[in-house]
Amino acid sequence: MAAYLPLFVALPLAAGFACLLIKGVAPRATPWLSVASMLGLLALAVGAVARGGVEVTFAGDWGLRPFGDGVWVSGVALVLDGLSRLFLLLVAVVGTASAIYALRYLAPEPGRPLFHVLFNLLVAGMNGALLAGDLFTLYVFVEVASIASYGLVAYRTGGTEVEAAFKYLVLGTLASTGILLGITVLYAATGFLNLADLAAAIAAGAVPPVALAFASGLFVLGFATKTAAMPFHAWLPDAHPSAPAPISAMLSGLLIKTLGIYALVRVFYVVVGMDEQVRLILTALGCLSMWGGVLLAQAQDDLKRILAFHSVSQMGYVLIALGLGTWLGVAAALFHAVNHALFKSALFLSSGSLERVTGTRKLSEMGGVFRRAPATSVGLVGACLSISGIPPFNGFWSKLLILIALVSGGQYLVALLAAGAALMTLVTFVKVQRKAVFGALPARLAGAREVPATMYLPVLALVVLCLLSGLLWPAGVDGVIGAAASAVRSPAGERPAAELYIESIHRSPSR
Repeated sequence: MAAYLPLFVALPLAAGFACLLIKGVAPRATPWLSVASMLGLLALAVGAVARGGVEVTFAGDWGLRPFGDGVWVSGVALVLDGLSRLFLLLVAVVGTASAIYALRYLAPEPGRPLFHVLFNLLVAGMNGALLAGDLFTLYVFVEVASIASYGLVAYRTGGTEVEAAFKYLVLGTLASTGILLGITVLYAATGFLNLADLAAAIAAGAVPPVALAFASGLFVLGFATKTAAMPFHAWLPDAHPSAPAPISAMLSGLLIKTLGIYALVRVFYVVVGMDEQVRLILTALGCLSMWGGVLLAQAQDDLKRILAFHSVSQMGYVLIALGLGTWLGVAAALFHAVNHALFKSALFLSSGSLERVTGTRKLSEMGGVFRRAPATSVGLVGACLSISGIPPFNGFWSKLLILIALVSGGQYLVALLAAGAALMTLVTFVKVQRKAVFGALPARLAGAREVPATMYLPVLALVVLCLLSGLLWPAGVDGVIGAAASAVRSPAGERPAAELYIESIHRSPSR
């Protein structure tokens, strides 16, 4: 019985509730509660990775129901397998870096206790979605995380922030409505919400093909919007410049992975099935996102908007790899999703530091920052090298693995498009480094100073992880990434590996 699994949700919820209680009497303690919460989650995630295997626990008991040959279903399942374990570790790593960064970044702002309430609620929602063993619980936690993110985008309550949050709210609500309607269709056809039982019922032909296709289309629409895949990306370029830097790191580094990519993989590879039509749609969305994002980024002068459009572009790589439907494609997609979380979080945190140093987000008004803020500049350059695919940083290896997977799957044209988009990404971030870090120092920045250590050390730590995951990537693909890919697709690529997931829930001693 994996009784510790609810702690992944309970710990940030408790921290957020504590922040709410003490915000009037001890507001300076609220940032440290977030740091403590994230460090606790990091310890839990590292322990979970070390244990391996599939762990299941049930919350509640709604009565036993017969299914199949002596199989019984009860309560809400929380399931930890290789896929959820990988993303829980990712949430803990990026969340810890963001919480430490926020210690000084938000220090001058009077509303920071409420920021930390929403921050912990966001983490709790993401962790709950990663552990959910049934579709409705997945939907509930997706909504918890989404609502918290809407509030965090509007945190500074200016006109621009509120407008961006409202746009995000409208598009996010439409996506959530589509997801809920898809869940309703499957529930009406099978009577099940549990992922394992739904997968077995769909495999047995309990859902009419038309209903299954309709539900699949709704899931693609909903989760593609959460992923910010083009053309469902309109909320992201406005949300990022409006949100505080730590939240931009969480949105791009984590939220679009946990509520988008993870949910797509879990629903289609484990439950619904990755058929040819879905694969073609994911590939088309991926190609459009890769090139649309990178081209729109070329026209931007605001650093955070550049990074936002590159989040759209980088998710395109993940989608085309998932569209292959092979174990290598899934492994490459997950590897790039992890790498993107690391280097894009470092980039967004660096953008917050640069704005603090220079007083602007416009590249045209920066220059020569290395002379005044060397630690911030080193962090930015390292993250730029990683997203640009420069070896030995991790971005190079995951893009290479995606190209290998595409060529192995006979997708030569898509591989050529991916290589071209990678080259355009390199062009963008050469420009970013040249305009922001190097060159002549503007006269108005003569008195600029480095940001506090709690702001540049998390960035440098993420960059070190980018370098280490690049140097050690074969072990990572064979280890944590391989285990995550094997949780949804067999290494031979012959059948989904969902049987282990299903059997683990049905045979759990905690039911």
